[in-house]
Amino acid sequence: MAEMPQQLPRTLWVGVFLMFGLLCVAGLLSMAELKSEHPALPIYGSIVDFTLTNQDGQAATLADLTNHVWVADIIFTRCAGPCPRMTTQMKSVQDKLASDSNVRLVTLTTDPGYDSPEILKRYGQHFGADFNRWIFLTGTKTEVAGLAAGSLKLGSTPIPAAQQKNPADLFIHTTIFVLVDKHAQLRGIFETGGDDVDWENKTRPKLLADIHRLERQP
Repeated sequence: MAEMPQQLPRTLWVGVFLMFGLLCVAGLLSMAELKSEHPALPIYGSIVDFTLTNQDGQAATLADLTNHVWVADIIFTRCAGPCPRMTTQMKSVQDKLASDSNVRLVTLTTDPGYDSPEILKRYGQHFGADFNRWIFLTGTKTEVAGLAAGSLKLGSTPIPAAQQKNPADLFIHTTIFVLVDKHAQLRGIFETGGDDVDWENKTRPKLLADIHRLERQP
């Protein structure tokens, strides 16, 4: 009878430890389940430093985008093919971002010989670009290609004059949006082709979700 008060606390401690262990296991299982549902975004490569010219004629470098998540594409203003659609889609991404979001949008031209800063600015204004968030970049062919093809996987090929179907049929280029994180790492590639329903119901929601994931990361 005298030993029971000593045994009871020991039994209680064993129960507490068992309960703590079960909670830890449950927590680990929950974390594993969340990771399986939302795997880490892949890293396709790093963005090298660059110096280009924006729509205001000012120098733009990688440092201007440091600590920002950003989305980039490549178009040219004389394009009569996918470029107007892509720019409209980029505008729709702009419109879906929160007013206090630090996300940046970046559009490069594959036709820098024609697309001067002034022309790019008029083009952006036509599509309702917010230049505080969305920048348009030009430069020499070598400078643009270094960022576009070299880092962002945004390819472009001139069409020989003999094969051009009309005066605006100048380039074949990728129709993707790419997603870059705060540490200048390429984290997502999104095809913008297809119909509007696919863009609105699948591609844009996935792009916005991944943007928000990267925004939450330090």
